[in-house]
Amino acid sequence: MAHAKLLKGLLIVFMLVLFICGQFLFHLNPLFISFLLILLIIGFFILRFELRKIEGRELVLLAVLAAIAAVSRVPFASIPSVQPTTFVVIMTGMVFGAESGFVVGALAALVSNLFLGQGPWTPWQMLAWGTIGLIAGALKDTWMLQRIWGRCIYGVLSGFFFGWVMNLWALLGSSETLNLHYWFAFYSLSFYFDGAHALSNVFFITIFSHTWLKILGRFKKKYGLLS
Repeated sequence: MAHAKLLKGLLIVFMLVLFICGQFLFHLNPLFISFLLILLIIGFFILRFELRKIEGRELVLLAVLAAIAAVSRVPFASIPSVQPTTFVVIMTGMVFGAESGFVVGALAALVSNLFLGQGPWTPWQMLAWGTIGLIAGALKDTWMLQRIWGRCIYGVLSGFFFGWVMNLWALLGSSETLNLHYWFAFYSLSFYFDGAHALSNVFFITIFSHTWLKILGRFKKKYGLLS
């Protein structure tokens, strides 16, 4: 706990220093600054995860879940925004906790892009999917995620959240003069794709969530993994 608090304090200080230096001293591009900040955030959560006492078989389990989340994205690549990756990340967070959900989400983006193409968008996808898994783990015992309709609502919100994070990356990297109208138009145009992602999440959650939660929960209880 002390190590986590120390890392969190160091992260906040470093982020502030980096932002001040970038904005006022070196005039760095906002995209470059945000890219560094995202790497710091991802690194912070991974370090927190590493500080836990975790067994090799638990790492293997998370690696398998991350691989499933990543590979399941590839066959759906031809259908914009439709993929079961978000569903797998949510299920991981609900069963194994917030940190496990974040790690699996981040790794799913990194590994799947080995097949679909790496680029400056990868850290943003890692952050978006990691955050979805993190929140699912934090809310796993709430009345919302304990009910199928609550999980479907979270699936919808997750679909739009992922799309909005990726929109932010695209806007920060744009050479256009940004204003409120431009942002509104940009986000409005992405509604179809974000909606497709949200609806696909609802489909997978409705059909498969009960079975996944049951199987992963039994696996966790039987072998005492990530308790």
